[in-house]
Amino acid sequence: MDAPVKLLAPEDRLAVALDVPDAAAALALVDRLEGSCRWLKVGMELYYAAGNALVEALRSRGYRIFLDLKLHDIPNTVAGAVRSATAAGAELLTIHAFGGGAMLRAAAEAAEAPGSPKLLAVTVLTSMDAGELASVGVASTPAEQALRLARLAKDSGVHGMVCSAEEVASLRHEIGEEAVLVIPGIRLAGASTDDQRRIATPRDAIARGASILVVGRPITRAADPAAAARAVLEEIASAQDHKMSSPGVL
Repeated sequence: MDAPVKLLAPEDRLAVALDVPDAAAALALVDRLEGSCRWLKVGMELYYAAGNALVEALRSRGYRIFLDLKLHDIPNTVAGAVRSATAAGAELLTIHAFGGGAMLRAAAEAAEAPGSPKLLAVTVLTSMDAGELASVGVASTPAEQALRLARLAKDSGVHGMVCSAEEVASLRHEIGEEAVLVIPGIRLAGASTDDQRRIATPRDAIARGASILVVGRPITRAADPAAAARAVLEEIASAQDHKMSSPGVL
């Protein structure tokens, strides 16, 4: 596995979610971003429509790719998917921690090959609260479940996590400073929460220990996506100014 990605510049700590239905819409949106970020998140909807060709097209423009496929299947199938993502050139790839230790270990072993993406274990989706967890048989709070799954992922060889901003401080303490903690559910103050239950501002998420912030609709649905992205970057930079005494933190 490659060494953990060091993310110090604000532009390196923002991943814009290309939650659009096809390659044409994705490329048009990227044009409107005007190079305001370095990471682009390609999720299931877009990847299933456009595949590795789009990943390669985005990489050719100089972007780093976060492939958010939330893999959750039998160990052998997930390991094969990790190898496919490696061939596409993605640098980050999500898998569901709830898939269990055997699946996580198989994915981690597959990701030991040169050029493999860094794996991120999804703990608890930001659209879920305690009631949603209870409906699928999980009696724990989101914070308790996120920490339990993060420990399982770490013990299985996966050292990056996806969690909400509410859990990032406890995971940072538990997993360590070298872990890449990716935080969705980011909203600027006063913005709509959409379907997210557990959200935070960019400043709060960085202050709590986030590595990368995933921002979708507040940027992609803005009248000026590049300006919206720059507003997020300004908040990230402001939060980093308060953490200069700890330069080793991602």
